[in-house]
Amino acid sequence: MSLLQEISDRKKEIFTDGYPMSIGELMSLYKDGELDIHPEFQRFFRWTTLQKSKLIESIVLGIPIPSIFISQREDGIWDVVDGQQRLSTIFEFAGLLKDETGQPIPPSKLVKTSYLPSLEGMMWENDGHIALSFDSALRLSFKREKIDIKIVKKESDDNIKFELFQRLNTLGSKLSDQEVRNCLLVMINQGFYRWIKKLSIQENFLSTVSLAERLIDEQYNMELVLRFFILKNLDLNEIKSTQDLGEFITNKMIEMASVEGYNYQEEEDIFCKTFELLNFALESDAFKRFNSTKDKFEGSFLISAFEAIGIGLGKNINLWNKITMDENLKSVIKAKTIELWGDQSYKEKSGSGVNVARRVPTIIPVGENIFRP
Repeated sequence: MSLLQEISDRKKEIFTDGYPMSIGELMSLYKDGELDIHPEFQRFFRWTTLQKSKLIESIVLGIPIPSIFISQREDGIWDVVDGQQRLSTIFEFAGLLKDETGQPIPPSKLVKTSYLPSLEGMMWENDGHIALSFDSALRLSFKREKIDIKIVKKESDDNIKFELFQRLNTLGSKLSDQEVRNCLLVMINQGFYRWIKKLSIQENFLSTVSLAERLIDEQYNMELVLRFFILKNLDLNEIKSTQDLGEFITNKMIEMASVEGYNYQEEEDIFCKTFELLNFALESDAFKRFNSTKDKFEGSFLISAFEAIGIGLGKNINLWNKITMDENLKSVIKAKTIELWGDQSYKEKSGSGVNVARRVPTIIPVGENIFRP
């Protein structure tokens, strides 16, 4: 198929529209429940009070702000694909914003900006301090300012809004890859998102991966949970041709979240038993490099160790469940972990210069074989 034919075919899958709307109109849509800004996303965005104040400053000064991207759902409701933080900031300032349980969020208070230092302490409406409130004329002017709205119509291909969200939030964005995936998950299947989130803060799991606080903040623990389920159940031939592991994980996550009748309980049991055994035997040493010269584990978390040890053990965990968890078992798991670090295939494919397409298809079978009772 030629490039022109591919372009023509893809264009037929995307139906868009666009026009400017006043902030007042957007406020009304939000209050009437006709605009879904996904309040669950608030935990993924990290705007400071100054950043929020600068947005309000831009609006009152008439400085254009980036377009808001909307996807029209089958029920007619507008799903915000990109622009949640901008709209949340506006609605929070106006005292309209609600959290994911439907409870009102206290109106925000601005801080001074470089152009408008008098914004310090200002609120949309402050009955106790009139001087620190936007007056009625300023509120009207604010609501009449317009924002450009780009709409993906409901006739478009179902996956377009997810592709749009991913592209808009990975090009120059401060969101981590997993924070973008979390937002996608909330749009696709909130139950699946909550399940992955629950497992990502499970005590045995966190103890073994022993991640830095920055990685936890960026939701890397959730990415590791996804990797565990994806790679444990994967036909490893699928990953041999991938060039972008992040995109591969995202696509597999969407597949998993869209499966009817996904066996949450069985998968959760495997996950919990795997990391319970690893924490019992190795604690925070589980995924650290073994230094044979010093006869000890050292360094920080290594993803190649997680893939070989965590998934190798996970594939065999039902066999280990028949063995009593005692000091002998602890010694056996430790010995197998040390054996992995001495395996030539593992050493050759786990180095930093080996890409995922070459690494994973080799080290997971090695781990599965070593961690078989």
